[in-house]
Amino acid sequence: MAQATPNHKLTVSGWAAHDNSGLITPYTFKRRVNGPDDVSIKILYCGICHTDIHHVKDDWGITRYPVVPGHEITGLITEIGSNVEGFKIGDRVGVGCLAASCLDCEFCNDSMENYCDKIQLTYNGIFWDGSITYGGYSEMLVFDHRYVVHIPESLPMDATAPLLCAGITVYSPMIDSKLHESTGKRIGIMGLGGLGHVAIKFGKAFGHHVTVISTSPSKEKEAKECLGADDFIISTDPKQMLSKMRTLDFILDTVAAPHSLGPTLELLKVNGTLALLGAPDKPLELPAFPMIFGKRTVKGSMTGGMKETQEMLNFCGKHNITCDIEMVTSHKINEALERLANNDVKYRFVIDIAGKNSSL
Repeated sequence: MAQATPNHKLTVSGWAAHDNSGLITPYTFKRRVNGPDDVSIKILYCGICHTDIHHVKDDWGITRYPVVPGHEITGLITEIGSNVEGFKIGDRVGVGCLAASCLDCEFCNDSMENYCDKIQLTYNGIFWDGSITYGGYSEMLVFDHRYVVHIPESLPMDATAPLLCAGITVYSPMIDSKLHESTGKRIGIMGLGGLGHVAIKFGKAFGHHVTVISTSPSKEKEAKECLGADDFIISTDPKQMLSKMRTLDFILDTVAAPHSLGPTLELLKVNGTLALLGAPDKPLELPAFPMIFGKRTVKGSMTGGMKETQEMLNFCGKHNITCDIEMVTSHKINEALERLANNDVKYRFVIDIAGKNSSL
């Protein structure tokens, strides 16, 4: 598979992993010239997602090296193609996980491009022209405008970057479960990390009672006092779990480590729903009895379509929702990846791509 095609004439500086050691080093590569449907973007910030770790280390066996990670991108438009409408030079924009889809299937026609079976991702994917896609750990990006969103003026570009993945990933299943149509539901957020912390903010903005479910008692104060959670359940405490049986209408499971869904399902009311977002590298344990005796539903969810992503950002702009971030320079990418693997961040790293201290 070609890493670049003849129209890849732009020399770009960035950072890439070259083998499964996962070590990120400076990397110079080619991007395509701006085409009729494209916009060129000067990247300002790029969030670091847990998915980046899996790709740089080839945990899933699908990495195409060298890999330039990054799918939580904010920046400014510097060039637009002749077919582009709705964007202009200087616009504040964002790019998330999606780089291409067929544009003609039932899912693309229903603004659910993320479920198109021909979807290609922002990095480590294969674009329409046959080239390998490179992500946001770089100084600039050329992207099809149909997969670009506007950043509301009220939102800061740095703390907004992780919303392009973490934000839409938790927002989409909440919308799918119609949590935006009524208030007063009791919802649970399992796992307090990059996804979980922003899910709390959405839950409260929708007007619901939010319970955090965690293995870490030390996170209770943070969850309640800093993020606004209403309740906290220590999932390793059998008495607490028993006392909260059948109390929740909906649970978002953001945990990426292998775990049994049985105890969590018991927290749901009859007809309750558990939405699975984490992607453990081993199969999850899913006992039948909690589902059968509670008429409960377990379903998955993956990021969101472009229309929904823009709606999510507009909602964040209206309700002042951003991610809690720690900024790093390019010199600290490897350290940040290691700390993220050890859950040592509150709650999302963002690379200051264009900052004076980030050398290219």
